[in-house]
Amino acid sequence: MSKKLVSDLIVDYLARRDVEYVFGLCGHTVIGMLDAFNRNPKVKYISNRHEAVASTAADGYARLTHKASVVMCHLGPGLTNVLTGVANASFDSIPMVVIAGDVPSYYFGRHPHQEVNMHADGDQYKILEPVCKRCWRIDDVEALPYIMDKAFRMAESGRPGPVLIDVPMDMFSREMEEDLWSRTYKDSHVTMKPALDPAAVKAIAKRLVEAENPVLHAGGGILLAQASEELAALAEFLDIPVSRTLMGQGCLSDRHPLMIGQTGFWGMEFTHSITVNADVILGLGTRFAEADSSSWYQGVTFDPDKTTFLQIDIDPTEIGRNYPVEIGAIGDLKIGLAQILEEVKRICPEGKQRPGLRDKIAQAKAAFKESNKAISDDSRFPMTPQRILRDVKAAIPEDAVIFTDVGWNKNGVAQQFDITVPGSIHHSSGLATMGFGASAVLGGKLAAPDRVVLTLTGDGGFGINPTCLATAVEQGIPCTWVVMNNSAFGTIAGLENANYQTKFGTVFHTPDGQPYTPCWADVAKAYGVDAIRCESAEDFLPAMEKAIAANKAGKPFLVEAPMENIVVPTPGCWNINDIYSPSELVKEGKLVKKENGQYVAPSHSKSHNAK
Repeated sequence: MSKKLVSDLIVDYLARRDVEYVFGLCGHTVIGMLDAFNRNPKVKYISNRHEAVASTAADGYARLTHKASVVMCHLGPGLTNVLTGVANASFDSIPMVVIAGDVPSYYFGRHPHQEVNMHADGDQYKILEPVCKRCWRIDDVEALPYIMDKAFRMAESGRPGPVLIDVPMDMFSREMEEDLWSRTYKDSHVTMKPALDPAAVKAIAKRLVEAENPVLHAGGGILLAQASEELAALAEFLDIPVSRTLMGQGCLSDRHPLMIGQTGFWGMEFTHSITVNADVILGLGTRFAEADSSSWYQGVTFDPDKTTFLQIDIDPTEIGRNYPVEIGAIGDLKIGLAQILEEVKRICPEGKQRPGLRDKIAQAKAAFKESNKAISDDSRFPMTPQRILRDVKAAIPEDAVIFTDVGWNKNGVAQQFDITVPGSIHHSSGLATMGFGASAVLGGKLAAPDRVVLTLTGDGGFGINPTCLATAVEQGIPCTWVVMNNSAFGTIAGLENANYQTKFGTVFHTPDGQPYTPCWADVAKAYGVDAIRCESAEDFLPAMEKAIAANKAGKPFLVEAPMENIVVPTPGCWNINDIYSPSELVKEGKLVKKENGQYVAPSHSKSHNAK
């Protein structure tokens, strides 16, 4: 029997799983792995300047491939730095396998260099326990083959998410019989996804057919299950309007005649007029989270007194989390929606027609676009965010992949920027991580090398970690950053100004009070990235065209657009406003009944000021 180094056996295993890239940052505990990657051309190591960039880039890669990405990091600060990216992946249900180096196993508890052992010896892996589906520490190298198989299967099956394999550095350098990895050649590496219970299928189909005003409410689970075609087929057969969450954007084309748009705080009044009056709502891959449900204020986005809720999710813990459900079903949405449509066709072969519904939806969409036209065409400078989005739309192909950040580039995009190709827009929702887009775009481009891949980010988000620029240059990743620069943490500045009449801590200035912003285009050039800082609104579209041309030529590019801090319209409600500015309408997050017995939701349409 032949022996090989454990580090080589791990890399061989990754290659057999068709892992193309490993995202990481060096450290003394993973030198053995770096040596193995250097000797195996089948797996490319993507070196980064910060672990948060590595884990977030890996997140972006997995969002497009629907396969577990791989992150490798050092112990101690390496693991703490990787935490935010891993947590973001966890809350957005993105599969990821993290391999972390650790102190030598025979030094546990002696506090060798950079060891984390506050509560137990050799327990650094516990740092990631709250945000991982499972964490393993390797105490015996012979357990590695089993754990590697288990890790990938767990990351990719059920509700996807990250897992951690913590490896003491001495394990990488040990020799191991190759035969001990024989089980990994026999494992299918694929877990079949579960269908819905037939009883649930029949019950849900019956409810949808009998409903007078049903709604299909689609979340990110539709995209994770790649169930867009099945969603469209069911909606079209029964002529049911489809609402969506932030994470659900792109599950059905925003231009589809049955798509009524986003719900919640940044949702639309027309959308809410449909969802709040629905008699049956089928939630698909969504937990009815706070932002998507207007802080659960009754009668704003949803009304459980009027509506019967049905819910399908791959994760049983999400069923009935925020609204009581008449039918809760666990299963894969792609399979489940096909099952429901088959049953619907059996009991209602002719389908349904709802006269006037599609015209009503089309008129509402047209009216909203018309209300935005003047500000979208405005040539003022700094630019309006609406003008930026208009010109981005004009510059990129329909199948371009977009990663957003936090602020206008996420909330405004989700509300006003039509996405027509499923899986072409990616938001950070569960953690809403500032800095997400600037790093995730790296992995996105590696996953989709033949598509235009860009990020829309604010100056606040981009400034979190601009070392992503170095990664793009060093690894030859031709993506585009669009920095929407309002010289502030704009969303928070608006909220603070509206409620406290100050912008303390939210706008950028020097000690003498003068406005301050780095020239991000110059920063990009310093890293070796071609860049343009726009000096007028008319400069922006040509700059975007240059960026796309540069990407096609294999070069990264940055476009900086000075932007006015205009707020995203907020037709829904968010309880933070009532906490900041207490209202007689709300008490401890609950609406108070008026004397007539009715709930009246506070108006947040002007929840924060424009400047």
